[in-house]
Amino acid sequence: MRKIYLIVLFLITMGTLSNCTAQSLVLKSKDAHIRYTGRINQTDEAAEFYWTGTSAAINFNGTGVSVLLQDERGDNYFTVIVDGLVTNTIHLDNTKRTYTLAEGLPNGAHSIEIFKRSEWEMGKTIFYQFILDKGASVLAPSPTKKRKIEFFGDSITCGYADEDTTGQDRGSAPYENGYISYAAITARHYDASYVCTAKSGIGVLVSWFPLIMPELYNRLDPTDPTSMWDFSKYTPDVVVINLFQNDSWIVKIPDNPQFKERFGTKVPEADQITKAYRELVKNIRKKYPKAQILCILGSMDATKEGSPWPGYIEKAVAGLNDKAIYTHMIPYKNTPGHPSAKEQQAMADDLIGYMDKNIKW
Repeated sequence: MRKIYLIVLFLITMGTLSNCTAQSLVLKSKDAHIRYTGRINQTDEAAEFYWTGTSAAINFNGTGVSVLLQDERGDNYFTVIVDGLVTNTIHLDNTKRTYTLAEGLPNGAHSIEIFKRSEWEMGKTIFYQFILDKGASVLAPSPTKKRKIEFFGDSITCGYADEDTTGQDRGSAPYENGYISYAAITARHYDASYVCTAKSGIGVLVSWFPLIMPELYNRLDPTDPTSMWDFSKYTPDVVVINLFQNDSWIVKIPDNPQFKERFGTKVPEADQITKAYRELVKNIRKKYPKAQILCILGSMDATKEGSPWPGYIEKAVAGLNDKAIYTHMIPYKNTPGHPSAKEQQAMADDLIGYMDKNIKW
């Protein structure tokens, strides 16, 4: 009788173990195997994604992986990168649900990353967990990249309308792809970690909405003025600032509500413009005392021939007397609307050419 009991117990135990190994492997948001990039807020249950370029990545052995997400409004899009190649784009809805990222892969070692290609104007995304297919196992995360870069910018840096091929310059989520912006392309070229602190319509002195970059650059949650980013969590080797495009338009529109709010009835003078830019760069320098800072402008009409805005930047930087702060103007693209995918690539090529000659990693 005891022999039968032991056999039954053995079979039950083996069945239980078999069921355990057959279950999907779940990696919750705080799992150390997940490699995040960007300004992310970690709660007890999830990670909150706000900014363009925010991402989460893992390495695993197996054939497929899914992710549990919930979007604030159902407006965000994510690029899916498998083994270094873009394989899909997922459009989120506002329910908490699972999305398949990859399936039917050759059984073996793989990497997967989700990259938030839309900006925080589209709302935040809550990341709960990766779910590996049955029989899969998690691998050690990839080593931290040796190079780090951060971009401060506006719609150009966000990739606004870069996938709108109709010429209508639509900046809604389906047509905005931060993954193919000049900033993300440049970061990948140097195999650098990438942080994007950018918002369409933002300026240094004035924006198309009641917030300017000097009030935003140090936030974790961009919608919350009390949510401060801990700059010690990410220290870039190179900082790129591409701002003033929006300022260059709004200062010509005295009837604009934000013009009135910031300036009253008086158009800002050159010294005021220069000082505002210089103060922003000084504040960023305080956060990153060892970084090389590249103050650029382009490729929309703020760099059109005869524009005073490149001169404002050059004068502001000259006044800082800092040999590790550079200026570079990307030529005017001379086409309507925001940079297309092709023009974003041209911007990246121009910026990379300059960085190869002047930046030391």
